[in-house]
Amino acid sequence: MRVLYRLMIVLALVASLGEIAMSATPETAPSHTNRLIDSNSPYLLQHAHNPVDWYAWGDEAHEASRREGKPIFLSIGYSACHWCHVMAHESFESERIAEILNRDFIPIKVDREERPDIDAIYMQGVQIMTGSGGWPLSVWLTPELKPFYGGTYFPPNDGYGRPGFERILLHISKLWQTDRKQIDDSAERLTAAIQQASTDSVPIGPTLAAADLEVVDGLSTAVRAAVSKANQAFINTHDEKWGGFGGAPKFPPSGIIRCLLRGYHHDGNEQALAAATHTLDRMAYGGLFDQIGGGFHRYAVDTVWLVPHFEKMLYDNALLTLTYTEAYQLTANPLYRRIATQTLDYILREMVDEGGGFHAAEDADSEGEEGKYYVWSMAEVETVLGREDGAFFATHYGMSSRGNFEGHNILNVAQKQHEDSAYTEAEMARLSALNAKLRQHRHARVHPGRDDKVLTAWNGLMISACAKGYQVFGDSRYREAALRAGSFIRQKMAKDGKVLRAYRDGVADIDGFLDDYGALANAYLDLYEISFDWHWVMDADNVVSVLHDRFNSSSGVYYYSAAAPDLLTRSKPLMDSQVPSGNTLTAQALLRLGMLLGRADYRTRATDIIKAALPLATDHPRAVTHMLVVMDAYVSSQTEVVFVGDPEDAALLTLRDIAYRQFDPARLILHHDPRVAEEPVSPLLQNRPMVENQPTAYLCHDAVCKKPMTSPDEFATVLSTSNRHK
Repeated sequence: MRVLYRLMIVLALVASLGEIAMSATPETAPSHTNRLIDSNSPYLLQHAHNPVDWYAWGDEAHEASRREGKPIFLSIGYSACHWCHVMAHESFESERIAEILNRDFIPIKVDREERPDIDAIYMQGVQIMTGSGGWPLSVWLTPELKPFYGGTYFPPNDGYGRPGFERILLHISKLWQTDRKQIDDSAERLTAAIQQASTDSVPIGPTLAAADLEVVDGLSTAVRAAVSKANQAFINTHDEKWGGFGGAPKFPPSGIIRCLLRGYHHDGNEQALAAATHTLDRMAYGGLFDQIGGGFHRYAVDTVWLVPHFEKMLYDNALLTLTYTEAYQLTANPLYRRIATQTLDYILREMVDEGGGFHAAEDADSEGEEGKYYVWSMAEVETVLGREDGAFFATHYGMSSRGNFEGHNILNVAQKQHEDSAYTEAEMARLSALNAKLRQHRHARVHPGRDDKVLTAWNGLMISACAKGYQVFGDSRYREAALRAGSFIRQKMAKDGKVLRAYRDGVADIDGFLDDYGALANAYLDLYEISFDWHWVMDADNVVSVLHDRFNSSSGVYYYSAAAPDLLTRSKPLMDSQVPSGNTLTAQALLRLGMLLGRADYRTRATDIIKAALPLATDHPRAVTHMLVVMDAYVSSQTEVVFVGDPEDAALLTLRDIAYRQFDPARLILHHDPRVAEEPVSPLLQNRPMVENQPTAYLCHDAVCKKPMTSPDEFATVLSTSNRHK
């Protein structure tokens, strides 16, 4: 063990997202082609012409390791990962290193976005070994798939305090031949630690006593306390100068902000609102937001939100759209409307598959340089816009001849006097026109690479964001995009409730995971609320039913993946990352469906998940920020709004739009058309007649209902009054 651990160093988290083309140029035939050429993954195809004799994960590779008695070198990354491509260029394109890998190892490539179950297992192992993790993930396994050594990015040669990749390969190869027992012992211990970590729901530390959950309504009381305590912790760590909730690097904290917005909504907590809106402002005006094209980059490397890693991920933009839209509902700040709609417009313009689904990511790199597509020089701006307009534009976006990023300018609105509120309507229109002109000019540049696969979980999040955007901003394009994407997923990736993970070039053949099912069920419910087509609710119910059959465990917390012989363990994820965990999404869908269908058993299942996550929420709230949003809904007063009448009647649509635009995170919107002969499926639709043959709104809170209303003014007043700090 000491020999192995002499190699181990604590590797910093160097994961960022980027994509570069790894195949040969059209003018030059590739000198190598390996098995990955048959893959459908953009990431694996980027490595199809490496001299490394890569295998994809599967029986062929595992059998080769057993048959030839060689250890496995497992490399995990994804197409938009900048440092993955650095290591690919430095090491996997090296003939010398490829010779060692091909001779002494069975090299396997995995796209973590297609197989997050594999990634989660071996990431856990590397974190146990080194104290950190990230991508590219580099792990060495026995033929039994048990890890014994790993790290993230390794330079090809020794340097920067890190062992070189070539030296590590040679040392491990020698140990494999001379001290196999040491490796096997290490693999057994590490595998046991991974399996233990995968079965434990919470980290070691203080937890709630069982008695706390046994008193009458004790769980609800404990959940409320946990959410309140978490919001106070977030307020205490708020960066009052630059926004955010910690130091660099700064990731967009969607979950935290949505928690704080709910804290203000319920209790009028002005500190919560200030922390949320200050962070939203700073992100919107910084380089994290693409000021020209809309949409958010992955994260900022600094404390001031100026310099991002320039890749754009679908899930970030979905969650941030939801966050800014909710903030607009609460504050009516036009900045939040602009940021949300510009982000949705970017998605619809750049990221929609020809079939209607949403693509996964855009790279940080173009022409081999990170951020080149997004940065500007003063000279270029003045050439495109002219001297006068160029000066106006440069002043607004903090440009200078010296630049703020490697001699160029990342556009940002850093000075208070240059923010939206300081401009007249005419000046804002002028800025918008100049932005459009520069966006058209930028479009002629070499574009960053795009990962064009369609991932069900991420599409579910974006469908929900588009549906929310339509409800609040009234743009029918967002409704059409949401419905088209939902129909695409339903036809290509989710039949009879069984969900597939990824789609590309007509192929969808990877079984879905818990987050795919959970995100899709919620998306289907959001599609119902913008279409009033009950088939979406039934589809959501089918998805949840299959989810329960495939991923259920005796603890009440769901497994992430179905049982498979090539997985060391099955995790039951409760901790959120930048995206909600599979159990968070599942709890949310179960709560909503339970109310819609009158299924008490669904609420019980959601309660089991929330109860399991409560110790984390109490002691480690940053680990479950999206779960805290679900917990808030669990203990909030439930609002049901039922509209009765012709769904195309203008009067009914007026009532509907009033409800759409009110912020109420624990609200269901339903519709019943009395002309339809079938009995309403939902108990919430029973005994809901029209009043005087006019479109009618029914408003209830926790089964206590107001009188039915037909007047839009009355409905708006009653809804606003009952919703305030509820």
